[in-house]
Amino acid sequence: MRRLPTPPPSSEITPEARYLRRREILKSAGLFVGTAAAMGTGLVALTGRGRRATITAEPLPADLVVPPASAVPAAPSGSAAARNPFTTDEPRTPYEDVTTYNNYYELGLDKEDPARNAKTLKPRPWTVVFEGEIKKPQRVDIETLLKWFPLEERVYRMRCVETWSMVIPWLGFPLGKLLERLEPTSRAKYVAFSTLMDPEQLPFQLTDVLEWPYREGLRLDEAMHPLTMLAAGLYGKSLPGQNGAPLRLVVPWKYGFKGIKSIVRIALVEKEPQTSWNMAAPREYGFYANVNPDVAHPRWSQAMERRIGDVEKRPTLPFNGYAEEVASLYAGMDLRMSY
Repeated sequence: MRRLPTPPPSSEITPEARYLRRREILKSAGLFVGTAAAMGTGLVALTGRGRRATITAEPLPADLVVPPASAVPAAPSGSAAARNPFTTDEPRTPYEDVTTYNNYYELGLDKEDPARNAKTLKPRPWTVVFEGEIKKPQRVDIETLLKWFPLEERVYRMRCVETWSMVIPWLGFPLGKLLERLEPTSRAKYVAFSTLMDPEQLPFQLTDVLEWPYREGLRLDEAMHPLTMLAAGLYGKSLPGQNGAPLRLVVPWKYGFKGIKSIVRIALVEKEPQTSWNMAAPREYGFYANVNPDVAHPRWSQAMERRIGDVEKRPTLPFNGYAEEVASLYAGMDLRMSY
């Protein structure tokens, strides 16, 4: 029987969803705060200084050109178009934290488990199937796929539904460019994604935490939006297994669980596809999952977040700070109902 995350304490300490025996093991000396003190300031700062697993990420192939996000041409200073959503001047979350504080339940239920267990995931050889309402269905080797488009660095905010956040320099390419190449038919309205199903590589697929394989989906216009990308690396290196090697989805204005990892299938479909968290708890995890500080999770507020590495919480921004680019996608929708 699936067990859903427990609600956060009423004192509004950082609300971490917990599955089965999942819990945060915070080992930073001097950071533990007793219950009485926690009532005033929160239990502990998420500094990311706990015990670390060994990270084994390989550099990207030298023939894959990776222009930095800062190289994206900017509009003249002071103009309305000067905003560059593909990067941010906010401090980047350290590589060590990005690669050791993860939700990837196929590799474990605690934050450190995915990094510890990622050695079982073999990102080569790897193929991705493209099918459904497209004119060019095909199965493509990952090495070939990564040569179809120049890789770009994009520095995006990432907001987890659990109210923590990071700033991550991803390497990848626009999903829209891939979809254009596949030539969607007029019947295509949504994009469905699937993770690898292989308990030998992803051993926690033997549990009933979710219905496997992990599934996600986007509306076609969301998938075609320039901000939406498929990432193959971060910090100038190939994706580590715990971050979704060899290919994952990044949609920066949505909660992190939309960022499906280790993708093996992308299908264009007519109807809204089933998604894993929505199947498990539809009242708590909607299909859209847009970051919205005004719409609380049923068991905790989404108004504030804690950036990994920071002590103080900060206000959560509508659409994770990308409202100027994406709010028009949802014009006329009731975002309290379409959460």
